[in-house]
Amino acid sequence: MPGRSAALWLAPLLAACPVGPSFVRPAPPVGRRYLHEAGPQETVAAEGARQRFEAGAQLPADWWRLFRSAKLDALVAASLAHNQTLAAAQASLSQSDALLKAGYGVFFPQISGSGSAAREEFNPKSVGLSFASAAFNLFSLSASVSYALDVFGGERRQVEALGAQVDLQRYEYRAAYLALTGNVVETVAARAGYRAQLAATRGLIEAEKEQVALGTDQARAGVGTWASVLSLESQLAATQATLPPLQQKIEQAEHLLAVLAGGAPADFDAPAIELADLALPADVPVTLPADMVRRRPDVLAAEAQLHAANAQIGVATAAMLPRFSLNPSVGLENGQISSLFSASSVVWNLGASLTAPLFAGGTLWFQRKAAVAARTQALASYRQTVLSALEQVADALRALANDAELLDAEGRALRAAEEGLQLTQANYRAGVASYLQVLTADGQLLQARLGHDQAVAQRLQDTAALFVALGGGWR
Repeated sequence: MPGRSAALWLAPLLAACPVGPSFVRPAPPVGRRYLHEAGPQETVAAEGARQRFEAGAQLPADWWRLFRSAKLDALVAASLAHNQTLAAAQASLSQSDALLKAGYGVFFPQISGSGSAAREEFNPKSVGLSFASAAFNLFSLSASVSYALDVFGGERRQVEALGAQVDLQRYEYRAAYLALTGNVVETVAARAGYRAQLAATRGLIEAEKEQVALGTDQARAGVGTWASVLSLESQLAATQATLPPLQQKIEQAEHLLAVLAGGAPADFDAPAIELADLALPADVPVTLPADMVRRRPDVLAAEAQLHAANAQIGVATAAMLPRFSLNPSVGLENGQISSLFSASSVVWNLGASLTAPLFAGGTLWFQRKAAVAARTQALASYRQTVLSALEQVADALRALANDAELLDAEGRALRAAEEGLQLTQANYRAGVASYLQVLTADGQLLQARLGHDQAVAQRLQDTAALFVALGGGWR
């Protein structure tokens, strides 16, 4: 019976199962849709382009190529090569990987060596002897080994936490990669829209200047009123006031592109990418929610944080339990250096140690409670990150549906303005319409084109936002 009891006591030590809960990945969402009602399978046909949502399809790694712009592809490639935020994230990943490899050293014996040479004098009276003291030399070489027996798995849990930190930094790098590519594409689309709006606004200003000049001539000829001239001048000034903000938006977009590409604004020449250079992706892959949370880097980073917090519970638990270690050593000692390597100089020691916490004033207990609370916090943060990801995808899907409807309406307004101008010009040639009416119709056309270009740019931006919300692509 005593032998059986000892075997039962040693079984957990021999099995060496790490204490603390083992990590289990949270289950992904089970639903197949992002919106409360059934999401649209395709958008309305706006400008002859209808976007089809392919549920369950996988997003390509280089998703920005779906816009079919060689200039955009080159700008994204340059940004990936030179962006400093991405470089910092890569360095953080390398750092955490090195710390993990350093942590593995705890599983190996720690061997150290030492050597000394001393001239000593021994006093026999210190040990109760009466003969005279004598001076002597002592030369020594020694090697000691320290090996911690990770009986309760505290060290393994600590290394597990370091591995989770590597995962965290890896997903932080992917998040920086995704944010960078998304920012480049959205900024290019926004800048192209601003440039189109700027061109339309300048055309509108020229048309309004002609209206003011014609109205002035009519007022002087007595066939018009000065009040109408003032109204036209007020409209012209209001339109001119929209130019500086548009120009500022263009310049800010170019400055942002410079920084994203790892350069200073003063040294960066933004490529001339117009709205016509960007093709709207017709087939839009929409990964299922369960797949989305397994590819979005922010969700995976939150999962890695949860993993690390879970492992720290085991570390805190093991700190409450005994620790075992082996501490053998071997060396050479001799009074003459010429005889140091003789067999008679060998000294050795073989020992083991056990340390156990007996009383720590509740420190270890509450440290474990803190670790449990940290895991609860990490789990809540993970769930919130998943909910935010679902929200962003739902917002992007709804935005694309609304963008298509808006662009369809803007397209109809643009066509109506074009037809109105053509009809007014025909009436003017027939003598039944004034030149002022022609200028007014021309201004309405330019105003319609302004809204149309803005809707086109917004649709491109929201398409890129959807790809980012779905987690982008990753090789």
